[in-house]
Amino acid sequence: MQRTETEPEAPLQVAVLVGSTREGRVGEQVAEWFLDRARKRDDLVLDVVDLLDYPDFPARYPHTATDAMTRFCGHIDRADAFVVVTPEYNRSFPAALKQAIDFAYDEWHAKPVGYVAYGYGSRGLYATEQLRCVFTELHAMSLRDAVGLNLVEELPQHPDDQAVSTMLDQLRWWGLALREARAVRPYTS
Repeated sequence: MQRTETEPEAPLQVAVLVGSTREGRVGEQVAEWFLDRARKRDDLVLDVVDLLDYPDFPARYPHTATDAMTRFCGHIDRADAFVVVTPEYNRSFPAALKQAIDFAYDEWHAKPVGYVAYGYGSRGLYATEQLRCVFTELHAMSLRDAVGLNLVEELPQHPDDQAVSTMLDQLRWWGLALREARAVRPYTS
């Protein structure tokens, strides 16, 4: 079905995954900084999925999914796209985030992933690069442009939000394209 220029597109359903569970984390502040900018757009519907809200995730991968795993996977399944907010720990991302990502599989397929990473000096670049490998294996589409914050500096308060805008514009484009593609032809891995 071809869209006309006047037909409105449904907003993109975006799960914003807050990947730090560390005590004293700044992930919540970074997520809020990002959400303040993303909420200004009317073409996105944001669903915050904070891993801190899943203290009952199992320590070991069980044979049968737990209620917490099922609830988490439901958020991932409903989303058209994702933004992962992650710290960089030792040139990678947190173990709790990897565990959560691994609880879903098909739910990630053929959907775009954007990144808001933070760290010291590298601006979370190493965490983002590690996540790109993981999401490629899950048949997700990692965006080229990401947002990186240096925690040596304060969280940016100035109006220069170009990195966020660029990433969200790309997320929207890929999210719509892949949503339409999945509707016409189911993705197979």
